[in-house]
Amino acid sequence: MKKILLTTFMMSMVTALNAGHFYGTALCAYPQYECIKVTGGQSWEKLFPDPVQRDIVQRVNRTYNYLWSGREIAVPKNLANINIFDVSPFPLKIQSENEKQIIVDQEKLAWGAYDAQGNLVWWGPISSGSDKCSDSNKVCRTLTGIFRVFSKENVRCTSDVFPIGRGGAKMPYCMYFHKGFALHGSDDIPGVRASHGCVRMFIQDAKWLNENFVELSSERNNFMGTKVIVRPLNDSENKK
Repeated sequence: MKKILLTTFMMSMVTALNAGHFYGTALCAYPQYECIKVTGGQSWEKLFPDPVQRDIVQRVNRTYNYLWSGREIAVPKNLANINIFDVSPFPLKIQSENEKQIIVDQEKLAWGAYDAQGNLVWWGPISSGSDKCSDSNKVCRTLTGIFRVFSKENVRCTSDVFPIGRGGAKMPYCMYFHKGFALHGSDDIPGVRASHGCVRMFIQDAKWLNENFVELSSERNNFMGTKVIVRPLNDSENKK
């Protein structure tokens, strides 16, 4: 029962979180968390030697980036007794659509993978497109809607566009769902929307999706690649 309540809490509180600030900082106002301020010399590994607990805290904070002195991070108070699904921002079960799908929620800064029976298989943090590009005056928001993965590459995937004028930005385990928009791994998941429009995720998550979950169009799936649903901003409560 405690785990069910915690999951429900995680889903219901996202409307109070502002994606314009570091995601984890907003959790500090909730009693289920204690927040710690990083001091000089501390790192993820030093703060959380247990790799499973470290992974949970990183996912809760939507980042695994380098920790600097003064950075505040949220830590579940019952960290030793929970698993990744207990802090999921997605429901553990949705109505079955008889096909697997990936849901990208920009308000929650998270993605969730559901099997054909509607069960949540895994989830993780994202960083989607920012309101304004860091290297131009253009809007860099991620395209929203329902798409299908039509192409994917391995760890050597790179951008043909960014950096502007050169290309070559690393996009390991990229999975394209509309023109140049892709899900891909990145070592920069800062806990805010910061991409040029693609959906960044932890590299290990992109690898798992690419190699074990996402399918391209084939006779086996009626020539429809894996479904990707990118929810628009301020639409997190329009649940499946």
